[in-house]
Amino acid sequence: MRTLAIETATPASSVAIGDGADLRAMSVNVDSRGHVGFLIPAIDFCLNQAGWEPSDIELVAVDIGPGPYTGLRAGIATAQAFAAAVGAQMAPVSSLTVIALRAATGRRRIWPVVDMRRGLVAVAPYRPLPGGVAPDGSPEVVNPQDFKALLESEPSESLVVGDWQALPETTWTGMHRVRRGRPRYPSAETLIEIADMRQRLDKLAGPGDVRPMYMREPDVQINWKSFRSEGAWPSD
Repeated sequence: MRTLAIETATPASSVAIGDGADLRAMSVNVDSRGHVGFLIPAIDFCLNQAGWEPSDIELVAVDIGPGPYTGLRAGIATAQAFAAAVGAQMAPVSSLTVIALRAATGRRRIWPVVDMRRGLVAVAPYRPLPGGVAPDGSPEVVNPQDFKALLESEPSESLVVGDWQALPETTWTGMHRVRRGRPRYPSAETLIEIADMRQRLDKLAGPGDVRPMYMREPDVQINWKSFRSEGAWPSD
């Protein structure tokens, strides 16, 4: 199935297209504020590289989070609009799953990390399986101290991947059973692989069924009480 994948949950935006699990083209841009301007040219570039038209796309995979609000909103809105325009199905995927799958080696329990800003990170445990990973708990948004407590309570060895650089160095003090590794960011290339697996299992969605997994409030919010009191809307 010809697939477009859109990844904007972190500063590393990426777009990829593939036929089944085979990657045909990819474009990457690392810029925490550049998601919107990157996406459409990147989609056009990937389609041109493969010699495809937009109507050739049958499936659109998108990272639904967790992650910072602005990037997720840009990626999901673009993916939904594209899928609706060409009549494609969608494969919504968690950013934590994308990171965990790329790190799935060995026997350690995998803890992917996504920087949520304001001193918080999103994390979830995964267990490695032959050919993939499986969630082993629910995603949480925690501060560094709480994450350290989660790791300390682990009975087995752990592998922390993702944006663990966002955590203070004191998080790792005394953590002898914890190893840190790659990848740092989720990738559209891995989304292509996951979308192929979802398609084979018939676990797809329509554009209207895809919802973001924000897990916290956006950084910028409107003070509606103040907005109204200053006469922004005329009273009846």
